[in-house]
Amino acid sequence: MKQLLIAAIAALTFNLAAAVEVAGVRFDDRTHLASSDLVLNGAGLRRKLIVKVYAMALYLPEKRGDADAVLATRGAKRISISLLRDVTAQQFVEALQEGMANNHTEAEMAALRDRLKQFSDSLLAAGEPKTGTSVLIDWLPESGTRLTVNGQVKGKDIAGEDFYRAVLRIWLGSKPVQEDLKQALLGKAS
Repeated sequence: MKQLLIAAIAALTFNLAAAVEVAGVRFDDRTHLASSDLVLNGAGLRRKLIVKVYAMALYLPEKRGDADAVLATRGAKRISISLLRDVTAQQFVEALQEGMANNHTEAEMAALRDRLKQFSDSLLAAGEPKTGTSVLIDWLPESGTRLTVNGQVKGKDIAGEDFYRAVLRIWLGSKPVQEDLKQALLGKAS
């Protein structure tokens, strides 16, 4: 009986240690997407001044500690965002568009423009993201970038892995929205 109790405590401890918590949001150490098993690469907190805006996590087929390696990684990927405050849909879209523009040339943005509009329109159609809203931005190699808000797919999948890499650059590019968040997503948080 004592051994069973010790085993149960050890299993519970392992399960608790296997998850990461950021600002009260729990991210599992693994997730399943399409036919792929993904591991938590890193998780962090987006702040604007002193306000906590969202907690987010990056899932990849295998851990990568370098932004260029993440961007070059093949296979399914997931960005998981949990809002920690109410924002308008327009504020959320504008922040993503600004982050993308900061990490791409005008020519690169021109090539992404139609798909960015499609993505932005899907986000706007999803309604006002309130505290606790869950946003998943997935790369599915067979169909493209998929947006899911609170468990419901929004819009059509967006073709082209270059678009998903462009979205990732918002947080992992040379001008990320927040440097310590970039480091946290790369698994280098202190």
